[in-house]
Parts: sequence; structure tokens; C-alpha cells
Amino acid sequence: MKNLLYRSIANISAPIRMRYRLTRPALLAWLLRQDQLHEHAVVRLHFLAWVGCIGMPAYYLIWTMWFPQKFESPGLRILGFVLCLPALLFPRKIKRNWLRPYEFISVTYVMPFFFSYMFLMNHGSAVWGESLLLALILLFQFDSLWALLSCSAGALAACLLYVVLGDPNASGDFHALPLVLEQAPIYVFTIVIVALTKIGRRLLASEKLAGMAQALAMVSHELRTPLISISANVRGIARAIPGAEEGVPEALERIGFEVRHMNQMIDLFLMSAAAMNQQLAPNERVSMAELVNGVIGRYPFVSGEQRRLVSVVVRSDFAFRGRQELASVVLLNLLRNALKALQRAGKGKVRIIVDGARKRPRLLLMDSGCGIPARQLPYIFERFYSYPANTGAGIGLALCKDIVHAWHGKIRCRSREDLYTVFALEFPPARRAADASTTPRPPRAINDRVERVNEA
Repeated sequence: MKNLLYRSIANISAPIRMRYRLTRPALLAWLLRQDQLHEHAVVRLHFLAWVGCIGMPAYYLIWTMWFPQKFESPGLRILGFVLCLPALLFPRKIKRNWLRPYEFISVTYVMPFFFSYMFLMNHGSAVWGESLLLALILLFQFDSLWALLSCSAGALAACLLYVVLGDPNASGDFHALPLVLEQAPIYVFTIVIVALTKIGRRLLASEKLAGMAQALAMVSHELRTPLISISANVRGIARAIPGAEEGVPEALERIGFEVRHMNQMIDLFLMSAAAMNQQLAPNERVSMAELVNGVIGRYPFVSGEQRRLVSVVVRSDFAFRGRQELASVVLLNLLRNALKALQRAGKGKVRIIVDGARKRPRLLLMDSGCGIPARQLPYIFERFYSYPANTGAGIGLALCKDIVHAWHGKIRCRSREDLYTVFALEFPPARRAADASTTPRPPRAINDRVERVNEA
């Protein structure tokens, strides 16, 4: 009877366990997006706190001393200053659960509520009408739905306060309301235009990326034909003049090496172009040590001396869920950047460390080349940003970040100018990767749905 009960429980729980395994990648992707949104929100809030803490007292002086307005409220400005102060002094100490409510309350108060209320109390003056318009443009740089909720809540609160307290400077009640209704279509039109502009920017970036991938693939394919011809002619010349003058065989060997080098670089470009257009969801179990050795073996080093600048240390191998070719693209891009840093600095070495013994196994790629200035470091993973300027398309590190994040990993960079650069790639714990690799493969239709969720 007991065994029958256990089997019944197992039969009931099996579909639940299977559903959990299928939804776990989507849950992990969601948690990763929340972590990224948290980091972006902290930086954005810190910037707005600076604007609020400086703007509130500064514009009080401007609107009372130099260009007096009909209505001013030091109390409301002090409250706005106090709301901005925590994000200015210790932005990263605001707990994750409190960050979004704090951001919503402070932004709603400082922008839609404060500017709407001052607009009403100053009888719809041109100064406050334009100020409100600028506040709405800044507000809708946030997520559109979030900004719409904030705008609605702030404007409604301002109108209620205006109705409750009245207008001491008006001859009749609610003198400013007709002016507000008159200018409301302008504000609505501004909100629509800003929202459409944001959509257009996203579409433009997507089209630019797709165009770059197509152009890169086309150019790479076109280069194949002349390289094949050069390689064939070099072999023909070498066979035709076996007893050539001194230096000719070395020159032919050098030409052959350059052809092989260009072919390998074309392979890298083609893999990068393919990675821009394909799904990034993990579907293979990849050994990090084998991956590193394979990348070192296929990288087109300029010379044996350059190859000796790169050393590999395997402290402890580990496996992760990913895609072999996409992982090669990540490492090839990072190694290429490191060797370029050595070339620009005219010194240094590259060291790759595989460290799987940690709680979160990681790969470190370090170089002692030119380094990255602190002012440039926050932008290196942004798409179409390149440093030094005009040295690339700005898609390599952005692509690396997209790939690693799609596998529930993290990529970080630390650097000091003229000293070093360290890229750290962290992956989910080995047990999680092992569990994922032994999970029974669900039907293809379910797999497709899971991959689409991971991409979202």
C-alpha cells in the first residue's frame, strides 16, 4: 500500500518536475534581465538625482530673484531635494525590492507632479508650460508603459491638490484649468512623438546590425576567390622553380602564410556574421579547456613570436551549456582584442585561465597591454561603440555580451590604462549545467517555444 502511494506521488510529481525543467531556462533568463534592469535603473536614478538635487535649489533662486513667477513653493522643492538625496549619496545601497517603488515615487513627484502643479499654480505661464514639456520628454525616456503610469499618477495628483487647495492668486476658482485643457493636445502629441522615436531608434539599430552582418558575410565570401587564386599560384611557382635564388622560398612561404591568415580571419568574420542572425539559446555541453585549446589552435597568429605571447592555465576544467561555434566567436573576439592591445602598447602578454573550482566557474582572459581608460570602460559593451574610435564596427564585445547572457552567464571587464585589462566570463554552477545536460530532451515543438522565450 505504501509503495503504491509513493508511486502515485511520483507519477503526479513527474509532470511537475518536467514542467519545471522546461520553464527553468525562461526563469533564469527573466532573472538575468531583472539583474540588468536593476543595474541600469541604479545608474539612471543616480544621474536624475544629480539633476534634481542641483535643479531644485538653483531654479528656486532663478524664479524668485531674477525672473519672479506668480507662485513658488520652497516646501515642495525641499521635499523633491530630499527624495533625490538617497539616490545621489548611496544609489547602490537601495535594496532591490525597494528600488522600483522608490524610483517610481521620486520620479513621479519630481517630474510630472511638481511641474504640473507649478504649471497650474502659475496660471499656465509660458515658462512652466515649456518646463512641463521638457519634463515629459525626459520622463518618456523610461519604459513607455512605466512613464505613462507615472505621468498619469503625477498629473492626477497635481490636479487634485490644485482643486483641494485652490488658487490664491486667481480672481476665480480654477483659473488655470482652461489653459491646461487648451495645451493638453500638445503634450499628448509630444508623448506620442517621443514614443515613436524610441521605436524608430530600436528598429534602426536592428536594421543596422542586420545590414552589417549581411555586408560582412558578403565581403568575406567575395575575398575567398582571390585568396584561393593566390594560394594556387604560390604553390605553382614553388613547384616551377625548385632551385630559385636565395630569399624566394621564404617570400613564397610568407605569402602562403598571409593567405592562410586571411582565410582564418574570414572564418572569424563569417562566424560573427552568422551569430548576429541566429538563435543564441544553449543546446550543447561545452568543455571550456577543449574550447580554449581549439581557439588557440585555429587563431591566425601573425608569427610564432606572437603565439608565444599567449599562455593558457587550466586550474580546473568545467563544462557549461552553450554552443561550440558561438563560444568560439566569443573567445576569438576577446583574444583578438587582447592582441591588438599588446600591439598598440608595444609590450605585454596574454594569459587565459580556466578556473572551474569556484562556486561559479569562470574563464579569465588577461592582457598587460594598453588598457582601457576609466571614462571609456562603461561603454565597451554597447553596440556600435568602439575604442579607440574608428578602429572597428563596435559589434564584437556587444555580441560577446549577448551570447554569454543568453547562456545565463556574466561577462565583466576591469582595466587600468597602460597597465592591464581583464575579461571575466562567469557561468552557472557546474551542477546546474550537468542537470541541464541530463534532462530528457522534450519534443521539438516544446524546445522551439523554450528557445523563443529565452530570446525574448
